[in-house]
This record gives sequence, structure tokens and C-alpha cells, in this order.
Amino acid sequence: MSPASSSRRFSEAPIRNPLKSGPLIPGPLTRDPLAGSSLVGRLVWLAAVWSVMLLIGAGVGLSLSFRNHAYAEQERGLVEDIASLLAGSTVADDGEVVAPFLTDARATRAYSGKYWQVFDPKKGPGMAEAVRSRSLWDQSLSTPPTVVDRLAGARNQTLFYNTVGPLKQPLHAAARMIGLPGRPGPVVFVVAEDRGPIDRDIRKFEITTAIFLLALGVGLVAAVVIQVRVGLHPVFAMGREIGDVRRGKAQRLTGRYPSELSPLAVEMNALLDHNQEVVERQRTHVGNLAHALKTPISVMLAEAESAPGPLSAVVTRQAEAMRGHVEHHLRRARAAARLQGSGESTPVEPVLAELSRTLERIFQDKGVLVEWEADEGLAFLGERQDLQELAGNVLENACKWCRELVTAEARADGEARLILVVEDDGSGLRPEQRAEVLKRGARLDESAPGSGLGLAIVDELARAYGGSLELSDSPLGGLKIVLTLPRAGR
Repeated sequence: MSPASSSRRFSEAPIRNPLKSGPLIPGPLTRDPLAGSSLVGRLVWLAAVWSVMLLIGAGVGLSLSFRNHAYAEQERGLVEDIASLLAGSTVADDGEVVAPFLTDARATRAYSGKYWQVFDPKKGPGMAEAVRSRSLWDQSLSTPPTVVDRLAGARNQTLFYNTVGPLKQPLHAAARMIGLPGRPGPVVFVVAEDRGPIDRDIRKFEITTAIFLLALGVGLVAAVVIQVRVGLHPVFAMGREIGDVRRGKAQRLTGRYPSELSPLAVEMNALLDHNQEVVERQRTHVGNLAHALKTPISVMLAEAESAPGPLSAVVTRQAEAMRGHVEHHLRRARAAARLQGSGESTPVEPVLAELSRTLERIFQDKGVLVEWEADEGLAFLGERQDLQELAGNVLENACKWCRELVTAEARADGEARLILVVEDDGSGLRPEQRAEVLKRGARLDESAPGSGLGLAIVDELARAYGGSLELSDSPLGGLKIVLTLPRAGR
């Protein structure tokens, strides 16, 4: 490969263009900070949020409706019990109220959960004179003074309230203040029933409803995911097709898309056609420029050779340099045009095989052996001529400065890049010499033939393709060259 001393020069190196363009294959696009999730994720998330909110609202509404209905049914029963007590109640000669037994058998069993009581509001429910159901035994229903006061202001109306029974169980009670014939003052009728069974039914209903709504929510989210994936399938298909165009596997978008995406596909194809037209014009201009410059340079060289002398030698050297520079920059322009253009792909394996055979024949007097390998199906995103020039310059440089062995390995580096690693068993380069050999026309060994444009051409052409060239020490003892280039899709 390259020499270790400054008395040797590198094979070829082109001039760096001060107006050098950047990579033509763009890197990852800067992400919009607001675009933190995919379109599918956004739609699913929004649908899930709305579904959860609606299901929670439905669950709360159903629970409240069931609760209100259950308590309303209980209150209707309490109102009927008060009506039954009123219908059968009489006033004794001493003014005491005589109330009948309720037909509900629970009112006859002690602490059964069904209770009734009639009392004089002036004396209060706990007085011995109060008439009560057998289920209360020797206890009284607790009626807050506020309820009695409210009953006084709403006579003949039924009020409902919660209280506590003899066994500290929660009760729901109905009370009505009414006057009876033969009694000077009003009395209060109270009927109460254990609220526990209703509360248990409400809890059971809420748990059952929550389970069903949860299952419904999961089903809705799954349905939304399927719907979004199916609905956005044309968008994903268009993205894959655009990727095929970028990787050189297709020239245009040919898929059939819904009416919403068809205008986008049409505009994309129009853009591709426009770019191709621009590329073709650029290629034409490059060819015209090449012919326009090469002819005057050839004339200068012919005239200089016809009149030998010191001036002739200077003109010849400068004209040769001009020719090299023109070829180099025209090559860069063609590479840029090709990369922006058709997306042609070139298999790497045949190119390496052909270059290896050719270089072994060229350097057969030196006994150079070129060992190479490449991943199956690996392809370069560009024209064959450019890959031959890139790999050929690197391999020729290695063969020129090796002792007898040159190795080359081409492998994939992700979906969009390929790497070509070339090593030799020569004397290598010192670190400070590596940057020098990439300069245009740099020659570390003036006695060796060449114009000093080889590795610089590779560096500039690789950059035009959005790639790179790196130099380092090889385990074989010489120079290791790592060439990164765009990879064509499979």
C-alpha cells in the first residue's frame, strides 16, 4: 500500500474542491419535537382516550341509574307500608294510637331489618308511649330532630332519610307526620328497612358493569388499531414504494392509491420526472464542458511537444495537470448527477472479481495476490463505472505499495450503506502522512509514476455519493482503507 517514508508517493490524489458539495444521500431527518409518536399511535391514543372517557361516563351513569332505581323501589315499598299503617290505625279512648301489624312477616321477627314505629313528635320516638313493631323489640328507631322539624313544616308529606338500626345496620327510613281523628295532636309514622342488601346489589352491579365495560374498552381499542392499520395501509405502501425509488429498485410510484393519496402520488411522480430531466440536462452540460475543455488542452499539449524546450516542458506539465483536474471535477459532477438520477444499482461481487484478476495480471512481476470476498447480493447505489473507479483506485494503490498480499472485503453496513475494506502487507503510512495523501496531487514518493490523484479521487467521489474514506493501520502491517458508500436495496 502506501510507503512509510516521505521518499515514496501515493498513487493518485485529486484536488479538494473548495466548493465541495455535501452528501447527496441525506441522513436522518430532524424530528419535529411535536411529532413524538406515529400517526397510528396518535389515532389509537385519541380513540382510546375518548373510548375510556365515554365508557367511564357510561359506567358512572349506569351505576347512578341503578342506584337511584333500587332506592326508588325501596322508597315505594316504604310509602306503601306507611299507607297500610295509616289505613289500619285508630285512636283509643285514652288518646293512644292503636296500629295494626304489617302484612310483611319480617316486621314480626326481632331485629329482622324491617321496622315501623308511631310516636308523638312532642314526646319523641324513644318514649315508652311510642307504638313500635315487634321487630324492634325493646329498641326505638333513631329519628334526628332535624327530620321532626322538617316534618312539622311539611305535614302529610313523606320524607326519606338514612339512619341506623338496632344492630347498627344501615337503614333507609320514610316518615310522615299526620293527624288522626280523635287525637288532638299529630303523630309521626316511621317505616324503615335494612339498606345492606340493596347496597350489596349496587356493588355487585357496579363490579359486573365495570368488567363488561373494561372488556368492551379493550375490544374497542383493538378494533381501532385494526381499523387504523387497515385504513392507513395505502400510506405505508406509498412509503415503501418511495423507499424502493430511493434505493434504486423502482423508477416511479406505480401503486393504486385511494383518492386522497392519488394526487400525492401524481405529484411525486412529477417531481421524479422533473429531477430526471434536470439530471439529463446536467449530464449533457457535463459532456459539452468535457469536449470544450479537452480540445484546447490537447492542442496545447500537441504544440508543446512540437517545440521541445524549457517552456514546452512547463506547458506540458501544467496542461497535464489541467487535464487531470478537469477529469476529476467532471467525474464528481457525473457522480452527483447519477446519484440524483435513475437510482441504478451495481452488484459489488463481479466488480471486485474483475478488478482482482486485472490487477494480479498487471502486477504479476511483483507476484501480488489479491484475496477478496463480498456479501452475497450486495449492491452499490450508483453506476458500474463509478464503482470500478472507486474500488480500482483503492486496490491499485494497495497493489502498488504492498509486498505480495492485498485483501478486500465488502459487507453491508445497515440498510443504506456498504463498506469496502482494503488492506495490504506493505510498510504503511505514518498518521501525519495520511491527511497529506488525500490532498490533490500529493506525491510522497516523487520517483514513482503517477499524478497524485488516486486516493483524492476516491475521497472526492465517495463524498459526492454521501460516503467517506478513512485510513488507518492494518494488522497485515501496511495501510487499511475503509470506503463507505451508499447501498442499493435488495
